[in-house]
Amino acid sequence: MASALCALALLAALAGPICLRLRRDPGFITGRDGRLSTSIVLALAWTVILLWLLLAILGYGLTAGGGGAYFRGADGPLSTLTTVYLPLLGGPYVALIAAKAVVGLRVEHGTMAKPAARPTGSGRRPLHELIANDSGRTDLVDVQYVALSAVTMLYVVLFFLADVGGGLPRLPSEIWALTGAPAGAYLVNKMAVRANPVITNVTLKDGRLMVEGGGFTPGPAGPPPLLTIDDTPLPALADPLTGALTATLDPPRTAPFTVVVTARGLRSDPYRYGSPAKPAVPAPLRPGG
Repeated sequence: MASALCALALLAALAGPICLRLRRDPGFITGRDGRLSTSIVLALAWTVILLWLLLAILGYGLTAGGGGAYFRGADGPLSTLTTVYLPLLGGPYVALIAAKAVVGLRVEHGTMAKPAARPTGSGRRPLHELIANDSGRTDLVDVQYVALSAVTMLYVVLFFLADVGGGLPRLPSEIWALTGAPAGAYLVNKMAVRANPVITNVTLKDGRLMVEGGGFTPGPAGPPPLLTIDDTPLPALADPLTGALTATLDPPRTAPFTVVVTARGLRSDPYRYGSPAKPAVPAPLRPGG
C-alpha cells in the first residue's frame, strides 16, 4: 500500500505541473490550425506514463527493492520494456509523425482545408476538440482513438499500482494493438478525408452575414462557392484577403438558422447559427447525411 501511495504521489508530481502549464498555454499540444491535436496529446500522455513507470520502479528498486540486484535477471522489473511498452508507445508516435506529414502535404496541395481555430475568451482550448473534426462535429475515428488509448492507460496504471514491486505490469504482448490499430485508423482517416469546406464562425450584424472558415475557394474554372441558409441559396461575395463569405439577408432573418457552404462540389457540415449571445454550433446531420 505504501509503495502504491508513493507511486501515485510521483504521478501527481509529474503530471500536475504539466497539466497546469498546458491549461494556461496549450500551444504545445495544438496543431498548425490552433486546435488541440489528438495525436500530440495521446503521445504526450503515453510519454508521461512511461516516464512515471520507470522513475517509480527506480525509486522502489533503490529503496525497498534492495538495490542493483533487483534490476537483474530475465524476469527483472524492466523485462517487458522492449516487448510490450515500447511497441505500445510506438503506435501514438507513428500516428503523430505521419499525421503531421500527411496534413502538411495535403494543405500544401490544396486537398485539405485547415482554417485557423476561432480564439476563445479564456485562451484555453475546449477538450471536445480531441474528438471532433475541424467543424466541431464529433468524429467517430477520433473517439475510438482517444477512448481505447485511455482504457489501455488505465489498465497499465491500475495493474502497476496493484504490484509496484513487480515492475512493469506483465500485460499480454498483443495489447499494443489497442494503441496501434486505433492510431492506424486515425492516420488513414487523415489521408482519406475529403477537402470539404469548413465553417468555423458565423456572424450576423445589421442584415449582413459573414461566414468564416476555409476551403471556400472554387476550383479552376469552377463555379463560385454556394452559400445556403436553411437550404435557400443566397448570393455571396468572397473576401480576397481572408476568404470569408459575406451576404446580405433580404428579407432579414432571425436566428436560429442553418448555414452550409458548397465549393468544388463538396458540402460543408451544416452550421447552426443561434444568436450573438449564444455561439453557433455544428448542426446535427440529417438521416443519410
